[in-house]
Amino acid sequence: MTTQLAFVESPVQLLNVLEWAHTQTAPRSAAEPVGTTDGAPAGPGLPAPRTPANAAPSTGDPADALTVVVLSPTDPMSRGQLRRMAQLARDQGLTVHWQEARGGRGALVRTLRRLAQPLRSAERVIIGDPFSRYVQLLLTLFAPRHLTVVDDGTATMEFAAQLGRGERLVRWHRKGSLGPRELVLAPVTTLARRRLAPARGRTVEIFTSLPVEAPEGVTVTENAYAWTRDTFGPPLLTGGADLVGTSLVETGVVDADHYARVVSELARAHGATRYFAHRRESAEKLHRIAVETGLQVVRPELPLELIARRGPIGRTVVSFPSTVVHTLPLALAGTGVKVAVIDIAPEWLRATASPRAQGFLSGITGTAAHEVDRLTARAAHPADRLEFG
Repeated sequence: MTTQLAFVESPVQLLNVLEWAHTQTAPRSAAEPVGTTDGAPAGPGLPAPRTPANAAPSTGDPADALTVVVLSPTDPMSRGQLRRMAQLARDQGLTVHWQEARGGRGALVRTLRRLAQPLRSAERVIIGDPFSRYVQLLLTLFAPRHLTVVDDGTATMEFAAQLGRGERLVRWHRKGSLGPRELVLAPVTTLARRRLAPARGRTVEIFTSLPVEAPEGVTVTENAYAWTRDTFGPPLLTGGADLVGTSLVETGVVDADHYARVVSELARAHGATRYFAHRRESAEKLHRIAVETGLQVVRPELPLELIARRGPIGRTVVSFPSTVVHTLPLALAGTGVKVAVIDIAPEWLRATASPRAQGFLSGITGTAAHEVDRLTARAAHPADRLEFG
């Protein structure tokens, strides 16, 4: 039997596994929903697949089965979105297994024991975050014949670039020096990087909506968000604009005062009424935005691509540099929604930001789709009014 195993740690990763599965001719199988009220599995072992009444008709080899393993994060927002995405995946006929991979002492050992057999038998492994220490550890235990990397944000661009240059894998917003934890995990990261590269007997595919240059021997497959468009919408359009938040403050890249000031100016300039929060944005920052701007802060229950496609959505969507400036034009193709991206000015960056931050963020806006408007904020001093042009 040809088996395919996907490891996801975020709602966007699971969405893109669904998009990847949509492009395949292999049939999809599903399992009985397994778990407690917060999504934890109820019994040992992976669930046995079954064919639900609403599953898509089978095509291709019936032995080609895809099982999605959710390596559950700890933050409540991500868990909530993942539970809803897991149900969408089951409705589409996928087997979904929820694993409390970070559930306290002994969780790692339990997870490895539970996944050992599926890992050994998997012909293809699909991952969403090659920078994840958890995924890197799993990659050191097995060597799949076929590996697919799906998008988990703009980090896919950095992964492709680092793989092509033969560099160690480091997230773009991290400082270049190795800390104590990184030094301990360096052997794992080194071996995982080799497993993420194409080799004799192993193919590597990057399934992405982002503009990446294919490293030597790697296949890049376009993610056009066909499943999202086929499944949802078109949306009802509202007047005015919606703003899309970012976690650049939480990751230590952008100064919090600059960020709040720019959000306020963007809201006034574009007549925005709603602010779609990133799932990692802090409650304190969101409260400040709501009080200072009057924007309705919305915590989406699903990835923004699905929220926007289902609607209602503003006729203009303004975003900071992030994946959505590449994905929303695809998900909203033909709807008349205009997407705009705001440049990050150098003076907004914190002193502790990675030296690569400005260049990486500029690359995101510079490579956005042609139909995306590029906004530039000019401020001579932090207290000055921002002008957009």
